[in-house]
Amino acid sequence: MSTQVLEPLNQELSELIDSKFTEFKEGTIVNGTIIEIRPQVVLVDIGYKSEGTIMASEFEDEEIEVGDEVEVLLERLENDEGTVDLSKEKAAHKKNWDKIVGVYEDGGLVRGKVKAVVKGGLTVNVGVEAFLPGSQVDIIPPKDLTEYVGNIYEFKIVKVNDDRKNIVLSRREVIEAERAELRQQFLRTVKIGDKVTGAVKNITDFGAFVDLQGMDGLLHVTDMSWGRINHPSEMLMIGQSVEVMILDVDREKERVSLGLKQMTDNPWEDIERKYQIGTNVKGKITKLLPYGAFVELERGVEGLVHVSELSWVKRITRPSDVLEIDQEIEAVVLGISIEEQKISLGVRQLEPNPWDEIEVRYPIGATIKGPVRNLTAYGAFVELEEGIDGMVHVSDMSWTRKINHPSEVLKKGDEVEAIVLSIDKANQRVSLGVKQLEDDPWSLIDDRFKVGDLVKGSVAKIASFGAFVALDGDIDGLIHISQLSEGHVDKIKDVIKVGDEIEARVIKVDKVERRIGLSIKAVSYSEEELKKESASFESLRPSSEMVGLEQAFNLATAAAEEWSPSSEEGEEEEK
Repeated sequence: MSTQVLEPLNQELSELIDSKFTEFKEGTIVNGTIIEIRPQVVLVDIGYKSEGTIMASEFEDEEIEVGDEVEVLLERLENDEGTVDLSKEKAAHKKNWDKIVGVYEDGGLVRGKVKAVVKGGLTVNVGVEAFLPGSQVDIIPPKDLTEYVGNIYEFKIVKVNDDRKNIVLSRREVIEAERAELRQQFLRTVKIGDKVTGAVKNITDFGAFVDLQGMDGLLHVTDMSWGRINHPSEMLMIGQSVEVMILDVDREKERVSLGLKQMTDNPWEDIERKYQIGTNVKGKITKLLPYGAFVELERGVEGLVHVSELSWVKRITRPSDVLEIDQEIEAVVLGISIEEQKISLGVRQLEPNPWDEIEVRYPIGATIKGPVRNLTAYGAFVELEEGIDGMVHVSDMSWTRKINHPSEVLKKGDEVEAIVLSIDKANQRVSLGVKQLEDDPWSLIDDRFKVGDLVKGSVAKIASFGAFVALDGDIDGLIHISQLSEGHVDKIKDVIKVGDEIEARVIKVDKVERRIGLSIKAVSYSEEELKKESASFESLRPSSEMVGLEQAFNLATAAAEEWSPSSEEGEEEEK
């Protein structure tokens, strides 16, 4: 036999011997040939003594024919029926698993399709089923995971458990790596003054972070608008696309400062020409605060109407009492501060100031009538016209009576007649007097009371130093404690009481100090004794022993206070 004939035979014999001695192990991947297709199973020849079977369902998405080559996993060499159990799907899974482990060890990326939402994250098909935690889906954990189902992404394998066949993925790390590269590229090329477009990533109280292709820039609230805004959310929302200007770049710290208002001209550059002091302007109320109202004159320019500039005469506690948000109003420019970007406005300046000609309407010496609007410890406010009051001080209510509180003679709502005493336009005060409607009885006191006269009256008040006696003509006299009795008196109430009718002798008439000194013990004195007692009484010092009527009552009341129609004390009393 020739050598040419023997060579093919030797090759066939060698292959036959190799096939007979091939070692088949369960759990390994082998090649097979489809030899028969049945409704439930597919028969595959793997070169083993028995045929192998694969469930037909593993081929439901494929068109197969007898003779096709397939890779299968040898699950069991002989089942109960004496055939070999095979699996095409498990073979693919094992190959994919080994591939995944290799990628994991090399630190590479895998592509996969998101299958479904599960507790804590998503399942992903990367050849085998893997788990993607919700925190690793994106840089900002999404609120709705269903929007990722069906999408294909690249992932980094962060954990592989070979025993449990668990794989954990991260898409976030892939995005962060991409962003880091983009950030470095951005920092290398960007410069101050560049205009860039980004998406609002996050909003805080002090500003907003804008995503600039992997680089986060800070847009501070003060650089959002030339006008006043209280919170960045008034202008921006998360996800919004915005064009901004690069204000500063810190390449070392990888920080970028952005500006939005710089994209437009600064409306404050020519503000003094557009809004000259004294001119009338119109605007819309944007905010009401306890101290004033902000008025938008144009985009980025606001003025403030202080609560005190709303009315000349009305007592406005809060701007919200007379104004509303979005209300269109007219005002007068009072002042401009370019450095602080502030414009002061006034509404009351649109009308004449009623205090400018107050002396024409209420000349000094004129008699007026009006209702008592308010009482304070030191006087009564009488309404002259809406928003303008005059004040009657307690000392101007009576020539002869010492009035401790105006409520002793007046109450709210009383119609009062008074005389204009003085006008202070600068402080917007009008002083009124009631006692000035009558002649001062003290001017004729010498004709009514003389030293030595016997008088009668009732005890009106008792003090530590003496007793006040109401005499005819609404005039009080003072009986000093030393004039009650010949003997020593410790307590005045041991001798007389309020309401007692007494008879006394006049021992002192002081027209200047407006006081009359009385004595009970001198009622029976002779003329000589009376002169002696009067001289003794005259020697007493008003500041210590002999207290005048004015001084005496001042011990029970506060000193005259400063006042104005808008004083806090007046307002509190009114409330």
